Amino acid sequence: MIKAIVTDIEGTTSSLSFVKDVLFPYAHKHLTGYVTQHAGQEPVRSLLEQAAQEMGGAQSDQAIIAQMIRWIDEDKKITPLKTLQGMIWEHGYRHGDYAGHLYDDAYINLQKWRQTGIRLYVYSSGSVHAQKLLFRYSVKGDLTTLFSGYFDTNIGHKREAEAYRRITREIGLPAEQILFLSDIREELDAAQTAGMQTCWLVRDAQVSALAAHQQVRSFDDIDLISK
Repeated sequence: MIKAIVTDIEGTTSSLSFVKDVLFPYAHKHLTGYVTQHAGQEPVRSLLEQAAQEMGGAQSDQAIIAQMIRWIDEDKKITPLKTLQGMIWEHGYRHGDYAGHLYDDAYINLQKWRQTGIRLYVYSSGSVHAQKLLFRYSVKGDLTTLFSGYFDTNIGHKREAEAYRRITREIGLPAEQILFLSDIREELDAAQTAGMQTCWLVRDAQVSALAAHQQVRSFDDIDLISK
């Protein structure tokens, strides 16, 4: 019996295009100015130092900014970059430059599952701060109260089984009572290795009965009773 659901965001609850065509370009455009303005303040200073370590050692702020912009272009899952992006995106959300996208079927079913007592969690490569912003300033209003917790790459990389073992310990339930939702097979493989149940969102493709994980095109098609 499923007692908790952990969901990805990109391609799962929310469209890939919102992240890639709205959020990423916004961070790309504003990163240089934001970092330059706040480079001497915490937590930006610490994030720059963490990014420098990812680059191999001490670097100038200009070199770090240039590398971060390249990481954005390459969609790298670098933790200090993701944290900084969340801080930049907060400005956009608060000023109404955009609202967090959410599929209607995700919105309806997340509410339904929460009302039946299932605990909901988010696990995304975006920072916890960025996750909360998307759901707080969503097109459906503030949905942060639906979730019991949030996880990002600080707990581990999404394609490594150990990250899901850590999440299982944090949730405090047997892994087989936790369902992980994602649109990425490698993430689902890792969750399954850790003992979680899995469901593969393939919103823009045909469902295959031969897939390594159960596939659905919508949250409406997720059957919790048979799990």
